[in-house]
Formats: sequence, structure tokens, C-alpha cells
Amino acid sequence: MPPLENHDRVTAKIFPHPLNAWYAAAWDHEVAGGSILARRIADLPLAIYRTSDGRPVALADACWHRLAPLSMGRRVGEDEVQCPYHGLRYNSAGRCTSMPAQETINPSAMVPSYPVVERHRYLWVWPGDVTLADPDLIPDMHQMSSDEWAGDGLTIEAQCNYQLVLDNLMDLTHEEFVHGASIGQSELSDSEFFTRHEEDGSVTVSRWMLGVPPPPFWSRIMRHRFPDFAGPVDRWQIIHYYAPSTICIDVGVAVAGTGAPQGDRSQGVNGYVMNTITPETERSSHYFWAFMRNFRLESQQITTELREGVRGVFAEDEAMLTAQQRAIDAHPDHTFYSLNIDAGGMWVRRILDRMLAAEETGGQAAEPVEPVAARRR
Repeated sequence: MPPLENHDRVTAKIFPHPLNAWYAAAWDHEVAGGSILARRIADLPLAIYRTSDGRPVALADACWHRLAPLSMGRRVGEDEVQCPYHGLRYNSAGRCTSMPAQETINPSAMVPSYPVVERHRYLWVWPGDVTLADPDLIPDMHQMSSDEWAGDGLTIEAQCNYQLVLDNLMDLTHEEFVHGASIGQSELSDSEFFTRHEEDGSVTVSRWMLGVPPPPFWSRIMRHRFPDFAGPVDRWQIIHYYAPSTICIDVGVAVAGTGAPQGDRSQGVNGYVMNTITPETERSSHYFWAFMRNFRLESQQITTELREGVRGVFAEDEAMLTAQQRAIDAHPDHTFYSLNIDAGGMWVRRILDRMLAAEETGGQAAEPVEPVAARRR
């Protein structure tokens, strides 16, 4: 693939999603006890539940008999669900084990069962070719469950295509304009950034702002650790993208000139904004997020304060993304033009295009390209 240039563009359309990938389907606590969760993942309605020993299961949410939603049914036995309409039972493999008023079970009576893995506080589902469902491909979100990090998050039911959320997270200069009262500042647009596409298909966008005043959000966080802090700071944003739709952002500020760019963050505060976006339909997404920190791990007050603060920031993103999706629907032939700041997002689109092309041909994705050099506004 050729280097990205400013004239690179793409038609504003509904962007498809790959199926041969792991997508977060739910927080671990959303599926508990005897409950059955109905959730649409990659345009597939699923019934998600746990067996009696706690193992997560994802079945197609439609009974073989008359397509009644299994999520409206109930858990029975060790690992089965019962259809709410006529009582057919299915085990965790999707095989029908019981039919009403007959002993012989039709051998075709089954519903699809999808691979599920519980990791990083999420239940991950693979909606594509089950023979390719390697758990090692689940994105690295270890901060979510590490003893060295603390935090919490929520889910946004975003009324937009999932790639619009990826665009939003890969270019954080929008903070200056969308989040001016919390995390935005003019230095975001003025600073250099570096975009790199790694051989494993991940993308990293790095930005440092040195000797700048801290925006209100970061000023409050610094005072949790350094009560007498007044600024200025060295601020960083290091965005890590993992295909198809996970973005973990290493963020923080440190007292200016104390060595943070060289790796010494002891005079600062460090957080990770964890984001994984799951297509629901062509125009809606489940946006799972959390804010994790590596200081004052014992404080539930700080955990709650940060979660609610980030919730307010992301509500501003949600409003913008919803409006953007409406505009795309109203102008389906419009062309997106790209600026230098879109370099990371453009690499993401190319990676997704490769994944989609590989699924169409039944082959492997193209070989990774050479890393991209630094870019500036």
C-alpha cells in the first residue's frame, strides 16, 4: 500500500465490519446467574448466558422451530435454554435435546453456537468462521484486570457506524473543539505527532505536549496525587489500535521537565482509556469503555469520580457521532477528505479493508506495509 497523502479520500458510506474477529459482547457482570442476555453483535442476534459452572455461551437468538427469541426463554438443567414459545430445549452447542409431545428429535434441530471467551472483564464473541477463532487474537487490554491498575467503565449505545468511533479515537485533536471545557487545549493541534503501523497490524499514534498548562480534567487528577500542584505539565497521548476495533490510549501528565518523555513518570499521573467498539448494526455500535489508573488504587471515590468525568466527556463525543451519522445518511455520495491528522484513522481503514477482502476471497490478509513516518498538522 502506498504512503498516505492529504488527498487520500473515501466515500462517506456505511462501512462494513469483518466477521472473523473477536468482539466484546458484554461486561462479565451483565451475564450472571440464570439470566439470558439478548444482544446483537455484528448484526447477529445472540442469546448469551452462563452454564451452571459459569462458562459463557452464545447461541443464535432464534429457535429452530418458529424463530422465537431464545433470550425470552429460561435456563434449565446444567447448560440448556428452553424456548419460551413451545418449550424446545438447546444445549450449549446449540443442539436440540428435547421437543414437546414427541420422543424423536429431528436431527436438523439445532441453532448456531458461537465461540465465547471471558477475558479483561468482557465476554468476547467470534461471529465468523469458528475454525479461525484463536483466543490469542483477543486484543491486549490487560490493564482492565491487572492488580497494578484500578478503574471502571460503562457502555455507550452509539447510534453510528463503528468506524466513526474509531476515527474519533485515532485523532484526538478534536478534543480542542468538542471537549474544550474538560480535556481540550490548543496545544493539541499545534503539537507534532508520530504514526506507526506495526508488522502485527497494530497502529500507534504518539503525541507529546511539553511545558503546557494542564486542562481542567488533568489538573484535578494531578491534585489527587500532588495536592500543591500548579503546573505546567508535559502531557502525552499514545494511541494503540488493535484490529478490528479496540483502541487503548496511554494518557497522562507530569510536572514539566521531570523526565516523562524519557520514561520517568514518577512526578505525574498515568491513565489508560480502554475502548473496544462492537458493531451492532450498520448504523449502531456497542461502545465499551473504561478509564484505568495506576495511582491511588485503593480509592473507590477516585474510581467513581474518574468514571463519571469520562462519562461526561464521552457524552459530547456521542452527540457529535450521532449527528455525523445522520449527515452521512443524508449525503450518501459525499466524499471524506483526509488531513494529516487522519493518518492513524486511514491506516485503520486500510487494515479493515484487508480483513474484509480476505474474508471475501477466503484467503489471508495482505502482508503488512512498512511503518509510516512522523506526521505533522
